[in-house]
Amino acid sequence: MIESLRYRNLWLGIGWLMVLTVLVLSLMPKPPQPMHFVGADKVEHVLAYFIMMGWFAQLYHATRERVLVATGLIALGIVIEILQPMLGPRYFEWWDMLADSIGVLLAWLLAGPRLSMLLLAFERRMLKRMT
Repeated sequence: MIESLRYRNLWLGIGWLMVLTVLVLSLMPKPPQPMHFVGADKVEHVLAYFIMMGWFAQLYHATRERVLVATGLIALGIVIEILQPMLGPRYFEWWDMLADSIGVLLAWLLAGPRLSMLLLAFERRMLKRMT
């Protein structure tokens, strides 16, 4: 039995804030470009979706739940790509969808039994320090 997170609602809120941030940055006409090298855009896609999936893997441990999260994040990437040319000077890219999916799948693979407990370990340490 997996121990429950004490601040689960906070962690969920942070996860949804990540999703909202990716959505806004992906749909704005000229998003900031923190990396400057050939292929940086694809690295940013992989990282963003890796971080989101890795975060939600901390909150959802059952395979069925993770399948839903992964499917939702991959669908988010697809919907964003469809919306981009409709909302401004951005354009549709298959490679972006592939990079998003790779990020999701990498996080899934790395979020095994130990890595999916990082938030729980963080909570334990913080609570121990507060008492």
